[in-house]
Amino acid sequence: MSSLRITEIFYSLQGESNTVGIPTVFIRLTGCPLRCVYCDTAYAFTGGKKLNINDILTEAEQYETPYITVTGGEPLAQPACIELLTELLNKDFKVSLETSGAIDISNVDERTIKVMDLKTPSSGELNKNIYENIQFLNSKDQVKFVIGTDEDYIWSKAILTEYALSDRCEVLFSPVMGQQNPTELAEKILRDRLPVRFQIQLHKLLWDDAQGK
Repeated sequence: MSSLRITEIFYSLQGESNTVGIPTVFIRLTGCPLRCVYCDTAYAFTGGKKLNINDILTEAEQYETPYITVTGGEPLAQPACIELLTELLNKDFKVSLETSGAIDISNVDERTIKVMDLKTPSSGELNKNIYENIQFLNSKDQVKFVIGTDEDYIWSKAILTEYALSDRCEVLFSPVMGQQNPTELAEKILRDRLPVRFQIQLHKLLWDDAQGK
């Protein structure tokens, strides 16, 4: 089997998405072609250690939870991530993939729950979005908008409408911690009757860090 460069594998509560609060194994792959202004996992850009997929599976199995999240960085920056996802699914894990949407997702195993982060204007990486990826999302998948400014909110609403995202998959609006007041964002969502899920990063509330350890 193939090998991947891994920054860390850890067990924690899921801090985001529609499985928030569920004990989950996180497999964080090293490397990312993006440099979002608000990134909270820059430590995963470089370094890490090479592990073959069998070793990754063995480590994931020790935590005795069916939930696995493959994240980064940008996990799809390593082509062998596709193989890892399939092998995890073949072991009957419930597998979610956190991806920026800046890399083609058409070859991702269809059993994977894709959580795709469309980059908002304040991220500094708006031009990296591959909107063609939207066609490969379905009802079990999620699109996330990380919102730091009024411009981000207005842009996200426009994309929500243009691509009829709420008819295709679940939509998440998440405030940038320390930049976007979460109460104000929640009130905007209610005011505008948006068909989205508001979320706050649970792990940062519990442990004040990016990992949720």
